[in-house]
Amino acid sequence: MPAVLVTGGSRGIGAAVARLAATRGYDVCINYMSNVEAAEEVVAAVEAEGRKGCAIHADVANPIQVEQLFEQASSALGPITGLVNSAGLTGPAGTLSETTVAAIERVINVNVLGTILCSREALRWMARSAGGEGGAIVNLSSVAAEIGSPGEFVWYAATKGAVDSFTIGLAREVGDDGVRVNAVAPGIIETDIHETAGKPDRAKQMAPAIPMHRPGGAEEVAEPIVWLLSEAASYVTGAVIRVSGGR
Repeated sequence: MPAVLVTGGSRGIGAAVARLAATRGYDVCINYMSNVEAAEEVVAAVEAEGRKGCAIHADVANPIQVEQLFEQASSALGPITGLVNSAGLTGPAGTLSETTVAAIERVINVNVLGTILCSREALRWMARSAGGEGGAIVNLSSVAAEIGSPGEFVWYAATKGAVDSFTIGLAREVGDDGVRVNAVAPGIIETDIHETAGKPDRAKQMAPAIPMHRPGGAEEVAEPIVWLLSEAASYVTGAVIRVSGGR
């Protein structure tokens, strides 16, 4: 059975991906950083669909922990054929001049280094040249990569620009090695990322600036992600798909 590893899978878009993937026949490993209870709830939802699930703690910005994450996930579920790099942070909202170096470094480490390290490890398991069965990687970008998020988190926007570049480059690098690499770029989505940034009402407040006049839901982002993991997207690689209500 196909098995997918979802980083940051205990909440928000990652959790929605894990639940949807289970309904589409995937066994699912949820990676989490701090909230074990939330991760276990997602595992329970996966198992309720008759699929195998597991929750593994790991910091995606730590190369040793990333290696252990894939080893443990493969031991629990069998060969990992899908990776969703959903773990991500914005840091506290504000201007660049008032944001700490520590906050900026953490966002870069999780959003960029974490995506690169997890993708690198995934290739060691998936790539045909490494003895794998092939597979698919889906990265979480953001429309912030193009908008820039001035006055809120320009450093976060910069990390998502890096994710876009990485997605396109890696897709071309491994295109003949059985691994497809794509990204989904959400717009304003109703998740707890706004609350952790210090703006709990941001999604509703931004609605007038969205052509569809509403924020999206995590499940609406999960749909294209799970599609990109599937064989239905067998000729799609190097794409960055906007899921933004037209923003």
